[in-house]
Amino acid sequence: MKKIVFTALSLIVMFACKDNSEKTSEPDTQMEQATKYPSDVIPFMEECKILLGDGTRSEALVNYENKDFFYVTNDGQTDWVVYKTPNSGITSPNSSNTRSELGQKKRWIPEDGGKLTGTLKVQHVSTTGDANFPSSYSVVIGQIHSDEGHENEPLKIYYKKFPGHQKGSVFWNYEINTKGDNSGRWDHSTAVWGYDFSVVGTSPDTSPDEPEDGIELGEEFSYEVNVHEGIMYLTFTSTGHETIRFTKNLLKSDFAKKSDIPQQVLELYASRGRDGVERENAYTGELQFFKQGAYNQANGKSTNSKTYDGDITMQYKNGSYAEVWFKEATVGESEAPDQ
Repeated sequence: MKKIVFTALSLIVMFACKDNSEKTSEPDTQMEQATKYPSDVIPFMEECKILLGDGTRSEALVNYENKDFFYVTNDGQTDWVVYKTPNSGITSPNSSNTRSELGQKKRWIPEDGGKLTGTLKVQHVSTTGDANFPSSYSVVIGQIHSDEGHENEPLKIYYKKFPGHQKGSVFWNYEINTKGDNSGRWDHSTAVWGYDFSVVGTSPDTSPDEPEDGIELGEEFSYEVNVHEGIMYLTFTSTGHETIRFTKNLLKSDFAKKSDIPQQVLELYASRGRDGVERENAYTGELQFFKQGAYNQANGKSTNSKTYDGDITMQYKNGSYAEVWFKEATVGESEAPDQ
């Protein structure tokens, strides 16, 4: 009869094999548990729909992601919802700009109001464009959009950074709700940190001086948009920067007469023949909704930004895109402002 002899070495090998076989299923379980969707980070996704940079639309955003445009990443400490969109893709019917952007399903009038908040950092804006064009190198990170009349935007919150600058600007634009012909519409821009929309380069390849009080790429900041009883209250906060607040009446125009038009607007839009005025009651009674994400303002037409024939992979590889990360956001009813 043969005897089976187990040496110390063979026993070690046997136990090692047993341990490895028992652990083979653990990584799959951990991976499954680690999967996160944007709706796990920002809880109001069921109240929104989305349009992505390649034209993809979805109205069901719970447990939804798209790895090219809308997904969750972790910076080592925090989960962030990523909105990414190229300089050229498939756009909405009335825009030349791509977006990976949420659109609120609910509609409301300024008299009833609503509230939108966001805590974010802009990770990238297009590195190509014409410095003479105000929209170059910028992305819209929050909006109020009208769903009636001229379908203008009483609010667009921008981030913009010129090439070669370390700091960029945060500003907000109010779009005139034109009285009569909407071809004469324009924006009035207000700086938060850095410059407003009207500050441009001295030539297509020459940027203005870098803003001293600007916001860097990757620097966290927050905004609150609270429309209460027809008045829009804006609050902007960021560590290391002064908290900035604004108030704007959406029921009564500040631009109802030609003498009311700011010099900024006259200069910025003079070459486009935009000399109209706003209707006296501004956005009174018009249905509105919030938008949030990355609405890229760079394109191959109005800003001369590189688009690589619309090849999204090439655009991402060569800096022709916008990317915005949100870690917190809320949408809901308006609140009476603090007195």
